[in-house]
Amino acid sequence: MGAASQIKVGILTAPHIEFEQRANTFILKNVRIGIGFHWDRHEDQEFAGSLEIRDNADGTQTAINTIDLEDYLCSVISSEMNANSPMELLKAHAVISRSWAIRAMEHPNHEGFHVCADDHCQRYEGLHRMNERAIEAVRATAGQVLMFGDEICDCRYYKCCGGKTEIWRTCWEDIDVPYIQSVNCDYCKSPLPKVLRLVLNEYDQETKDFRDWKVTYTDEDLDAIVARKSGIDFGHITALEPIHRGASGRIDSLKIVGTKHTEVIGKELKIRYWLSKSCLYSSWFEVSHENGVWTLNGHGWGHGAGLCQIGAAVMASEGHPYEDILAYYYVGSRLSTPAK
Repeated sequence: MGAASQIKVGILTAPHIEFEQRANTFILKNVRIGIGFHWDRHEDQEFAGSLEIRDNADGTQTAINTIDLEDYLCSVISSEMNANSPMELLKAHAVISRSWAIRAMEHPNHEGFHVCADDHCQRYEGLHRMNERAIEAVRATAGQVLMFGDEICDCRYYKCCGGKTEIWRTCWEDIDVPYIQSVNCDYCKSPLPKVLRLVLNEYDQETKDFRDWKVTYTDEDLDAIVARKSGIDFGHITALEPIHRGASGRIDSLKIVGTKHTEVIGKELKIRYWLSKSCLYSSWFEVSHENGVWTLNGHGWGHGAGLCQIGAAVMASEGHPYEDILAYYYVGSRLSTPAK
């Protein structure tokens, strides 16, 4: 796909890496995806580019894939969403994934590689979900990034906002990021089943209630989950009190009241982890407690800041061009192709 920057991707860390080298690709065995989330599982995956097996100080090994940035993007956009998605969605995703990756390459948050291959960074699952449409979308947007002023945008995204997107400070640092604003999103409210079947990869289609969802726990279940996930003995939990909500309604500060311990926690991801055996879909929920049963009635799947993938998919299916999709979710941003 032409010369471009090389990105280093940490795919897998394990006691021993099993792989099969082929003529122009390699296969990694037992790659874990969806780490810590409700779709957590293992797959064998095939990759282009070069493979390095790094020996770590703790006795484990890490598989690192070095690959052309544009080739990496072809896999990312078909791992995050189905490569048979509407072309304008794939183009929009190519732009935001490129923008995010370039920033990550300039300021890596991993030792020894730029990005990881799972949802902590961007899904990168090799060649098996990729097709010519993904390649076409990356080529059609070659070099394009989103800018705000003189800065490449830190383009965050997630699966479904639930009707309203979130601001930056609800999820991460207490700063205002001007292009990550809260916008109403009617597009993800009632996506047609045929759209979801088209744009979601097979394991994402297992999630049926990602927009409006409900979780129930007995008193004993909640006590045990919070104790295990937090490592703290709260005793018997008597209250879950939202202290502060972001612009969409997502909780970024939650008081957990127990008979032995009380603590205020945040931000949204920590709340999602502590209140689930895996991870809640989002922190946008209302709490009720009656007759020994806790009920969380929630909305959305993911942190909610930036592009709503399901909303963008619906926009694309309705004929909106990728430029308009990007402008809708990243307020005040502009498309640019920086000079090399």
